[in-house]
Amino acid sequence: MQTKKGRMIYEGKAKKIYNTADSGLYIQHFKDDATAFNAKKRGTIVNKGIMNNKISERLFTLLESKGVPTHFVKRLNDRDMLVKRLEIIPVEVVIRNVIAGSMSKRLGVEEGTKVKKPILEFYYKKDELDDPLVNDDTVIALEWATLSELKTIRSMALKVNRTLRSYLDKRGIILVDFKLEFGRNNGQILLGDEICPDTCRFWDKKTMEKMDKDRFRRDLGKVEEAYQEVCRRVCE
Repeated sequence: MQTKKGRMIYEGKAKKIYNTADSGLYIQHFKDDATAFNAKKRGTIVNKGIMNNKISERLFTLLESKGVPTHFVKRLNDRDMLVKRLEIIPVEVVIRNVIAGSMSKRLGVEEGTKVKKPILEFYYKKDELDDPLVNDDTVIALEWATLSELKTIRSMALKVNRTLRSYLDKRGIILVDFKLEFGRNNGQILLGDEICPDTCRFWDKKTMEKMDKDRFRRDLGKVEEAYQEVCRRVCE
């Protein structure tokens, strides 16, 4: 039986979320809209939604097989994914294996510098404030998450990193850094959102070419080709 979309309850920069007849399930629809710098730059990447849906399906399935609980249920079609309903925790988790992007600018460290161990950062999920960097104490004091939840999130995020780095390395992709979002589902912390070139920095292992949304952010060209190549390597 096909799951039908109900009322749209949320539209973000890259996705729309719909109710279903089951109060515990949502449909996550992937758009081709592209944004950067918290939506200050806008555009379109042809068939991005299709590729991100497929890449996310593969990586969520991989993580579930390694014991990481996610909101993923199944991919319904090219652009729609059935997911478990989450109470999203308003904290973005960023893990960095190589210095790039905002951290390079913030610390004056050359982009491409490798770090001895992954760096985990928390950002307050608030576009109008440009997602400011926050620490554990802030998250707990403002009751966005409990200490126990933060420990769970940190442990899960590092496991995601280990799993994805190994998987992608075998496919000639360096996982430079990436953003994760988590939420609550019946008292359990689940990984939500998506995992794709929109939310990760992927570099080609041999050429160091960027294979992610940085090609859009920095006007590097061949954006669709980069997404297509990531999709091919990840899903083959």
